[in-house]
Amino acid sequence: MLIVRPARLDDLEAFIELARLAGPGFTSLAVSDEELEARLNKSVQSFALEIDTAGTQIYLLMLEDSDSGEVVGVSAVKALVGMDKPFFNFKLLNIVQSSSVANRHFNMEVMLLVNEYSGTTEVGTLFVKPKMRGTGAGRLISQARYLLIAAAPNRFAETVISELRGCVDSNGYSPFWESLGRKFFKMDFNEADKITAETDNQFITDLMPKYPIYKDILSDDAQEVIGKTHPDGVGAKRLLEAEGFRYDKFIDIFDAGPTMAAPRDQIRTVKDSHIACTYLCEDTDTSHMALISNNRVADYRAVYTGLRLDEQKIGLPKKVMSALGVDVGDPVRVFETPPSKKEV
Repeated sequence: MLIVRPARLDDLEAFIELARLAGPGFTSLAVSDEELEARLNKSVQSFALEIDTAGTQIYLLMLEDSDSGEVVGVSAVKALVGMDKPFFNFKLLNIVQSSSVANRHFNMEVMLLVNEYSGTTEVGTLFVKPKMRGTGAGRLISQARYLLIAAAPNRFAETVISELRGCVDSNGYSPFWESLGRKFFKMDFNEADKITAETDNQFITDLMPKYPIYKDILSDDAQEVIGKTHPDGVGAKRLLEAEGFRYDKFIDIFDAGPTMAAPRDQIRTVKDSHIACTYLCEDTDTSHMALISNNRVADYRAVYTGLRLDEQKIGLPKKVMSALGVDVGDPVRVFETPPSKKEV
């Protein structure tokens, strides 16, 4: 069984392995081992807090194979972004260019450096090992974030965003960066990406142009990747869209990947999940598949499993109750999932 649980300090080795597998352009994992360890520490502290407001907490979730104990995936929720360091995007805006003398009238797009998403919650760091793709593991570790939000909505902002990795190849080459960022930062994409992940982003404030940038001055290759996701992020984008996230022409300032957003309470898994009490049933008695969490924060658990529906109660096999850390009669949060033609 695959179980989603909070990251622990002894996950460091597994966390480092996942970060290395993620490769160039995965900003949230493009950091030193020391920074990964610091994030584990902060996550452990965040889950332990007894609060009812959003702050700078980070909640790291690990996907564990209960049979082998192997950590096969990770995702995260940042309660508020832009609080302890600036959170920048480019916003694409349409402007009208017109000349009666030249008999020309057309629209052009400009990119403006903004921080409109400061103060929102961010879901990200979604990564599963390549061998797990197509098994439903990505869907589980992705949706588990929303059940965590649903368990304690006041710990998160009213708007939730997600930044998707843009088009960066295995060597760290980004067409968008080469056409724009390199001219102002005088460094390779990987170096800028690493500084972003590990510092307070003051260097962006210092070096990024403050005035609108015409999209048409970029190379054709750079224009082509604006708002496009990395091939490995196509599945993540599809999952976000299924939850109600939408792209509104906000892009990453380094690789031009899309930033997507949704109202917290309108995210499908948050909105359509419900609370039910449990009773014990046999494995052979299950009739539906669902994503289930124990609806707690400190010892959060989530699984995708078979269950039996019975009005306001649900029947769970003993091994599922054990995985969730619940007993008969305890409340759990349930999101019933329709059959999927293709798992992520």
